[in-house]
Amino acid sequence: MGNITDNAMNENLNDKKIAVLLSGGVDSSVVVYELASMGLHPDCFYIKIGPEEDAEWDCSSEEDMEMATAVAARFGCRLQVIDCHKEYWDKVTSYTMEKVKAGFTPNPDVMCNRLIKFGAFNEKAGHDYDLIATGHYAQTETDEQGLKWLTTSPDPVKDQTDFLAQIYDWQLRKALFPIGHYMKDEVRRIAEREHLVNAKRKDSQGICFLGKINYNEYIRRYLGENPGDVLELETGKKIGTHRGLWFHTIGQRHGLGFGGGPWYAVRKDVEANILYVSHGFEPRTAYRDVFGIRDFHFLTVPVEMQRVTFKIRHTPEYHPALLEKTGEGEYVVHAEEMIQGVAPGQFCVVYDEHHHRCFGSGEIAV
Repeated sequence: MGNITDNAMNENLNDKKIAVLLSGGVDSSVVVYELASMGLHPDCFYIKIGPEEDAEWDCSSEEDMEMATAVAARFGCRLQVIDCHKEYWDKVTSYTMEKVKAGFTPNPDVMCNRLIKFGAFNEKAGHDYDLIATGHYAQTETDEQGLKWLTTSPDPVKDQTDFLAQIYDWQLRKALFPIGHYMKDEVRRIAEREHLVNAKRKDSQGICFLGKINYNEYIRRYLGENPGDVLELETGKKIGTHRGLWFHTIGQRHGLGFGGGPWYAVRKDVEANILYVSHGFEPRTAYRDVFGIRDFHFLTVPVEMQRVTFKIRHTPEYHPALLEKTGEGEYVVHAEEMIQGVAPGQFCVVYDEHHHRCFGSGEIAV
């Protein structure tokens, strides 16, 4: 089957009405440059999601807004602020807190793309546009049947298809990723060559939209602390105490803070409020080659998935596996190698055998 790559450089966009989600970072700024260099003048939108008490949370949104304003003005584009504060805190935060309270490891950024960038924004303004362009490192292609597929970026470190693997099919059809065919250093060079105001600005490291807010602070704000025992898995010996199971993820090493390490978080007992840790990097319990996924979400259309590749966290590696379908939206992953840190609530993102097309993702259920 022949494929047509849909990046902005070879898709006819002249008759399309395009909205750009402009964050103030270098990636979305280069998106505006790329479209402007094609003679286009997209409308730019800054999505405002501020914490409820800005000063207390040390939010960087003011600087982001200044950068976005400067970039939009540089290319003669209109900039509008869209307030999605309530939608974010109502939808994304409630999803996150519900999962962590149950002992799971959710990914707020995944839900942010579905519910906010391509969701609430579309309801408020995006519905007036044919395409919504973002600075994601991802690509799309359209097959001979006219179906649009999400495909990976050539930059394995920056590829963000895993963060997009829960968006709806109609959202994917409207999505445009003008820098998805670049490596990150190429984007940075373009920004420096064009003297963009944020060319040397560091990439954000926190949760989507939350600027400098630390993930644990985000959780503490809503769930507080719930101290409990930390036990060595093999012996049952008490190693120390934790401040709340929701501050720890399976496979975690850094930040545990116990002497005599290294220690690795390997299991949570939510009912007893116990965190189990192990000394070795390779306790059998910390690794799995077989695990279930549920509520699988297909990005484009349901496809037969057998020999695939997958990832369970934002890393450059793709793991080969066989998928066994066990029910509606339910699969068992048979990985070819032992995978460290498989945790309930994480998304398992599934790709074709060559990790080119992203089929979608499901929640790990072990």
